[in-house]
Amino acid sequence: MSVPIGSPIPAFRAASTGGEIDSADLKGRKLVLYFYPKDNTPGCTRQGADFRDRYDDFVRAGAVVVGVSRDSVKSHANFKAKLQFPFELVSDADASLCRAFDVLREKNLYGRKVHGIERSTFVFDADGKLAREWRGVRVPGHVEEVLAFVRSL
Repeated sequence: MSVPIGSPIPAFRAASTGGEIDSADLKGRKLVLYFYPKDNTPGCTRQGADFRDRYDDFVRAGAVVVGVSRDSVKSHANFKAKLQFPFELVSDADASLCRAFDVLREKNLYGRKVHGIERSTFVFDADGKLAREWRGVRVPGHVEEVLAFVRSL
Protein backbone atom coordinates (compact mmCIF):
# COMPACT_ATOMS: atom_id res chain seq x y z
CA MET A 1 0.00 0.00 0.00
CA SER A 2 1.22 3.47 -0.79
CA VAL A 3 -0.10 7.01 -0.51
CA PRO A 4 -1.17 8.23 -3.97
CA ILE A 5 -0.42 11.79 -5.10
CA GLY A 6 -3.33 14.04 -4.07
CA SER A 7 -4.28 11.84 -1.11
CA PRO A 8 -4.41 13.17 2.44
CA ILE A 9 -1.66 12.34 4.89
CA PRO A 10 -2.47 9.03 6.60
CA ALA A 11 -3.70 9.50 10.16
CA PHE A 12 -0.98 8.63 12.65
CA ARG A 13 0.36 9.29 16.12
CA ALA A 14 3.99 8.60 16.78
CA ALA A 15 6.66 9.16 19.40
CA SER A 16 9.28 11.71 18.43
CA THR A 17 12.14 13.70 19.89
CA GLY A 18 9.63 16.47 20.66
CA GLY A 19 6.94 14.26 22.20
CA GLU A 20 4.02 12.66 20.41
CA ILE A 21 3.31 13.88 16.89
CA ASP A 22 -0.25 13.67 15.58
CA SER A 23 -0.75 13.96 11.83
CA ALA A 24 -3.82 16.14 12.44
CA ASP A 25 -1.55 18.78 14.04
CA LEU A 26 0.55 18.99 10.86
CA LYS A 27 -2.24 20.24 8.60
CA GLY A 28 -2.26 23.89 7.63
CA ARG A 29 1.47 23.91 6.84
CA LYS A 30 3.51 22.27 4.15
CA LEU A 31 5.16 19.09 5.43
CA VAL A 32 8.40 17.45 4.35
CA LEU A 33 8.40 13.89 5.70
CA TYR A 34 11.66 12.12 5.00
CA PHE A 35 12.35 8.46 5.73
CA TYR A 36 15.91 7.32 6.28
CA PRO A 37 17.45 3.93 7.15
CA LYS A 38 19.41 4.46 10.39
CA ASP A 39 20.71 7.08 12.81
CA ASN A 40 24.45 7.80 12.80
CA THR A 41 25.21 6.19 9.46
CA PRO A 42 27.14 8.18 6.84
CA GLY A 43 24.34 8.74 4.30
CA CYS A 44 21.71 9.46 6.95
CA THR A 45 24.03 11.85 8.77
CA ARG A 46 24.71 13.74 5.52
CA GLN A 47 21.00 13.83 4.63
CA GLY A 48 19.99 15.12 8.07
CA ALA A 49 22.78 17.70 7.99
CA ASP A 50 21.59 18.91 4.58
CA PHE A 51 18.04 19.38 5.93
CA ARG A 52 19.52 21.11 9.01
CA ASP A 53 21.61 23.46 6.91
CA ARG A 54 18.60 24.49 4.79
CA TYR A 55 16.05 24.35 7.63
CA ASP A 56 15.54 28.13 7.85
CA ASP A 57 14.79 28.16 4.11
CA PHE A 58 12.13 25.48 4.60
CA VAL A 59 10.59 27.48 7.46
CA ARG A 60 10.54 30.64 5.31
CA ALA A 61 8.78 28.56 2.63
CA GLY A 62 6.11 27.62 5.22
CA ALA A 63 7.21 24.02 5.70
CA VAL A 64 7.76 21.70 8.63
CA VAL A 65 10.51 19.07 8.28
CA VAL A 66 10.19 15.71 10.06
CA GLY A 67 12.58 12.76 9.78
CA VAL A 68 11.43 9.14 10.27
CA SER A 69 13.32 5.92 10.90
CA ARG A 70 12.80 2.78 12.95
CA ASP A 71 15.37 3.80 15.57
CA SER A 72 14.24 4.43 19.16
CA VAL A 73 13.41 7.89 20.50
CA LYS A 74 16.55 7.64 22.65
CA SER A 75 18.73 6.95 19.59
CA HIS A 76 16.98 9.81 17.76
CA ALA A 77 17.53 12.19 20.69
CA ASN A 78 21.27 11.44 20.66
CA PHE A 79 21.46 11.77 16.86
CA LYS A 80 19.51 15.05 16.94
CA ALA A 81 21.65 16.53 19.73
CA LYS A 82 24.94 15.43 18.15
CA LEU A 83 24.07 17.03 14.79
CA GLN A 84 22.00 19.90 16.22
CA PHE A 85 18.92 19.17 14.13
CA PRO A 86 16.26 21.88 14.58
CA PHE A 87 13.49 19.47 13.48
CA GLU A 88 11.92 16.42 15.09
CA LEU A 89 12.74 12.78 14.41
CA VAL A 90 9.92 10.22 14.62
CA SER A 91 10.51 6.73 15.96
CA ASP A 92 8.60 4.22 13.83
CA ALA A 93 9.68 1.17 15.84
CA ASP A 94 6.65 -0.88 14.76
CA ALA A 95 7.14 0.19 11.10
CA SER A 96 3.49 1.30 10.80
CA LEU A 97 4.43 4.57 9.07
CA CYS A 98 6.96 2.76 6.89
CA ARG A 99 4.23 0.35 5.78
CA ALA A 100 1.71 3.18 5.19
CA PHE A 101 4.22 4.90 2.89
CA ASP A 102 5.50 1.64 1.39
CA VAL A 103 9.17 2.41 2.07
CA LEU A 104 10.29 -0.99 3.41
CA ARG A 105 12.47 -2.92 0.98
CA GLU A 106 14.47 -6.11 1.11
CA LYS A 107 18.13 -5.16 1.12
CA ASN A 108 21.36 -7.12 1.00
CA LEU A 109 23.50 -6.27 4.01
CA TYR A 110 26.87 -8.00 4.04
CA GLY A 111 25.41 -10.99 2.21
CA ARG A 112 22.37 -11.17 4.48
CA LYS A 113 18.85 -10.22 3.36
CA VAL A 114 17.20 -7.70 5.68
CA HIS A 115 14.13 -5.47 5.52
CA GLY A 116 15.10 -1.84 5.70
CA ILE A 117 13.90 1.62 4.81
CA GLU A 118 14.35 2.86 1.27
CA ARG A 119 15.44 6.50 1.57
CA SER A 120 12.30 8.43 0.53
CA THR A 121 10.83 11.92 0.88
CA PHE A 122 7.19 12.99 0.75
CA VAL A 123 5.93 16.58 0.51
CA PHE A 124 2.40 17.44 1.60
CA ASP A 125 0.78 20.78 0.76
CA ALA A 126 -0.87 23.04 3.36
CA ASP A 127 -4.17 21.17 2.82
CA GLY A 128 -2.47 17.95 3.95
CA LYS A 129 -2.48 16.33 0.49
CA LEU A 130 0.52 14.54 -0.97
CA ALA A 131 2.03 16.82 -3.61
CA ARG A 132 5.20 14.92 -4.52
CA GLU A 133 7.33 11.94 -3.55
CA TRP A 134 10.91 10.87 -4.12
CA ARG A 135 11.92 7.22 -3.70
CA GLY A 136 15.35 5.62 -3.78
CA VAL A 137 16.82 9.01 -2.91
CA ARG A 138 20.47 9.79 -3.54
CA VAL A 139 21.60 12.28 -0.91
CA PRO A 140 23.74 14.77 -2.91
CA GLY A 141 21.50 17.58 -4.20
CA HIS A 142 18.29 16.06 -2.86
CA VAL A 143 17.48 18.67 -0.21
CA GLU A 144 17.90 21.49 -2.75
CA GLU A 145 15.46 19.73 -5.09
CA VAL A 146 12.92 19.27 -2.28
CA LEU A 147 13.31 22.91 -1.20
CA ALA A 148 12.75 24.15 -4.77
CA PHE A 149 9.56 22.09 -4.96
CA VAL A 150 8.31 23.32 -1.57
CA ARG A 151 8.88 26.91 -2.67
CA SER A 152 6.82 26.24 -5.83
CA LEU A 153 3.74 25.16 -3.83
